[in-house]
Amino acid sequence: MIEAKKLAYADMLRYAADMRFSHPPVAALLDKGHAAQRAKRIGAGDAARDVQPSTFDGLTTSSGQDTIYLSVIDRDGNIVSLIQSIYEGFGAALVPPGTGFALHNRGALFTLEADHPNVLAPRKRPLHTIIPGYMQRGDTRIGFGIMGGFNQAQAHAQFVANIADYGMDIQQALEAGRFTKGTFSGVDVNVEALVPQTVRDELTALGHQVTAVPPRTGTFGHGQAVMSDGSGVHFGASEPRHDGAAIPEAPPFGH
Repeated sequence: MIEAKKLAYADMLRYAADMRFSHPPVAALLDKGHAAQRAKRIGAGDAARDVQPSTFDGLTTSSGQDTIYLSVIDRDGNIVSLIQSIYEGFGAALVPPGTGFALHNRGALFTLEADHPNVLAPRKRPLHTIIPGYMQRGDTRIGFGIMGGFNQAQAHAQFVANIADYGMDIQQALEAGRFTKGTFSGVDVNVEALVPQTVRDELTALGHQVTAVPPRTGTFGHGQAVMSDGSGVHFGASEPRHDGAAIPEAPPFGH
């Protein structure tokens, strides 16, 4: 019972919250099959020293829950690509009058090295990873963005290549397997398991230290996109690594 309590409390601390403000996976947590799988983690001969909360498909326990991205296209083809983030969940929830944004701690990405271009200074903007994207070729225009800290530029480059080099549509380009390298030195790299094993083996043979990451996690960011191809038809896409959606404009009500 003590071990079961540890497992239950790990989930409570991770998921329990006021349901008016959050959407905990209640059905999944109460599922008998899930309970049976959790019970298998209880060892009969020893006490668990480190108990982790449950994970569910479509939900991640990563810390990247402080950023939103949205892209919008109206009936006339105007596109807005917007990303907003409070960085590491500063939590002030204070909006200075007249500004329209919450106080955040993006300034943590300054450096204190005196001769560095990104050194902390008054009225100066820090290095940041807020990168709403836009691309155009001829009459085709795409607003897009993929969240995920320093993963963003890497993911954007892969999204653009999937369209420009491999002829994918915007949904395919978001869903395709990705890689990301979160460090700034070394040969370590995370590669999504959607990338074929043969490719991962080739990378290993080239000297990369490949870590295969299961599909549909938050490791590789979360993206959205909209597109106009010049024909008057508009497109929207949202990848399955998160809880976004592509939502068309509702038809007019009544007359």
